[in-house]
Amino acid sequence: MLIRSKAPLRLGLAGGGTDVSPYSDLFGGGILNATINLYAYASIEPTDNGTVVFGTADGSQVKAFSSKAQVKPEGIFDIHAGIYNRVRKMFTGKELSFRLITSVDAPQQSGLGTSSTLAVAILGAFVEWLKLPLGEYDIAQLAYEIERFDLGMAGGKQDQYSATFGGINFMEFYKDKVIVNPLRIKDSYLDELSHNLVLYYTDSSRLSSQIISKQQQNVLNQDEKAIEAMHQLKKQAVMMKESLLKGDLDEIGKILDFGWNFKKQMAEGITNPAIDQLYQAALGSGATGGKISGAGGGGYMFFYCPGNTRYQVIESLKQFGGHAERYEFTSTGLVSRTL
Repeated sequence: MLIRSKAPLRLGLAGGGTDVSPYSDLFGGGILNATINLYAYASIEPTDNGTVVFGTADGSQVKAFSSKAQVKPEGIFDIHAGIYNRVRKMFTGKELSFRLITSVDAPQQSGLGTSSTLAVAILGAFVEWLKLPLGEYDIAQLAYEIERFDLGMAGGKQDQYSATFGGINFMEFYKDKVIVNPLRIKDSYLDELSHNLVLYYTDSSRLSSQIISKQQQNVLNQDEKAIEAMHQLKKQAVMMKESLLKGDLDEIGKILDFGWNFKKQMAEGITNPAIDQLYQAALGSGATGGKISGAGGGGYMFFYCPGNTRYQVIESLKQFGGHAERYEFTSTGLVSRTL
């Protein structure tokens, strides 16, 4: 028997950062995101040899543990261990023996929600294998709790929910609940959006937890400038939702630029001179707006390029050493199957 699962990565189009506590607890957060056809994958192969084995799909990293012991979260397999320990504690109460192999279509710490999407994919494989009584909201919330509380990883809530539900969603975040509102966007609008929205990898990664911690501290310290920036980003999510539903796509660049100017005010480290230079180069080549994906500091950026300006924007960005990534939007979230 073999259990496979996959969950899609996401583009956070608007409202990024307002899903992070304590802001979302105090004021409520609003995010608009869209999943794309880059994925995190997990495969579980049950065994009977009394071991738990974690491995990467390319075989470069493998760790084995006794089924009798609680697995210690560490290094590259911390998410794997955290999910296994929670599943065993909450649902099985007994030893499990298996091989868990994972991979992700994008680099870690690149701003597409890789860690949380991997957590959802792994949890989805366990749900399929053990027939756990968990729906979409349950899976997303449990993945969030394992990352944030069990493993102490800083971050928000949007990634787990986008990976689980998939599609284009307007999400609301409160202290005790999350509401996922799927948006019915015309296929013609989405086709044009994917053509005009250039996804660019800066060929650099960043430690998002440090930026997120600064953002959280700004809220706790009642930093008026940072909090007002988050209010404006929540407003941006509503603006983006209306433009997508109406098909006013050429407004999206302006909305992205509006949000980027406020996002930079949320915390130190979101941007830097290299990112600012890249952003200005894109605008100078025809883009009307853009933003960094995720917490900031590096990783992926994306730019709205109306008409056929995407080609000259991509050409202008080659000087910075990164590359444009081909992608399509996807309507499907977490999927799993037993072979």
